[in-house]
This record gives sequence, structure tokens and C-alpha cells, in this order.
Amino acid sequence: EALTLSSLGRLFSLNGLYVLGYSWLFGMGIIALRALPRHQFGTLQHRTFPVYFVISMALSSFLMARWVFSHPDVVTHIARPNVADVAQFYALATVFLSQAINYFVIGPMTSKTMFQRHKLEKEEGKSYDQPDVSAQMKALNATFSSLHGISSLANLTAVIALAFHGLWIAEA
Repeated sequence: EALTLSSLGRLFSLNGLYVLGYSWLFGMGIIALRALPRHQFGTLQHRTFPVYFVISMALSSFLMARWVFSHPDVVTHIARPNVADVAQFYALATVFLSQAINYFVIGPMTSKTMFQRHKLEKEEGKSYDQPDVSAQMKALNATFSSLHGISSLANLTAVIALAFHGLWIAEA
């Protein structure tokens, strides 16, 4: 096929936007842990993760809406996850819910705990990981570790759901 203005114009379609939205959503991530001191990295995450979660929720919402529009059987069979198109909708909904939980619940709790830990480090003059930290610091460490683990699990769930969806649409 020869490239013409008409053929180039067809690139800007809802299907093209779908693939770009999926690609952007699957490819988002932050790699700064090794480049910044721990406190600066924590501040960076505190400021960037909310943006990441909002973009993830917006893109997954668009993908869900587009999926349902182009696969109307989802509405008919919504309670049947063994129907392939419904399973794909559930995968996208899983992404949305995972990121919404991180944005509205886990993220704010993790940031609050992190900043409490930073403050206590300054007050005690000790790093959080020293063996002789206070009982309060040990409690904050346990809380932070739990929240960070839950957040990581939610993100991993979203990545697995997106990988499942990506493998599915690649075969379509």
C-alpha cells in the first residue's frame, strides 16, 4: 500500500488510540531509586506516584470504555468471566481498581508513614535501619513495610492484568 494523506489519516482512529493508550499504560514506570538519596527518592515518589495513578486510572477507563464499545457482548455477558471479551474487560477493571486503591488509600497512608519516619530519624539522629532505633521507629518501619508491600502487590496485579490483556489483543 502506498502512503497517502488518506492512509496516514486512518492511523488516527479509535483503534490506534487504543493501542497507544495500552502501550503508554503498560510502559509507565519510575526508575530513580539508585540515582537519588533515600529521602529525595521518597519525596519524588510522593509527588510522582499520584500523577502515575491518575494517568493509569484515566487510561484504563478509556480502554474499558473502548473495549465495551467495540465488544458489545461484554454488557450481555458481564457476569460470565469465562467469556473472553468479558475476561478482558475484567483485566482492565483490575488495572483501574488496583491503581485507584493505590491512589485513594494506600499511597496517602504510605506517604504519611514515610514522612513520619523521616521526622523521627531527624529527632533521634538515627537512620531507620539502625539496630538500636526506638520502639516507635520499629512500629513505623513495620507499618511502612506493610503498606509498601500492599502497594507493590497492587502495582504487580495491574502489570499482570495488562500483560494478559496485551497478549490477548496481540492475538486478535
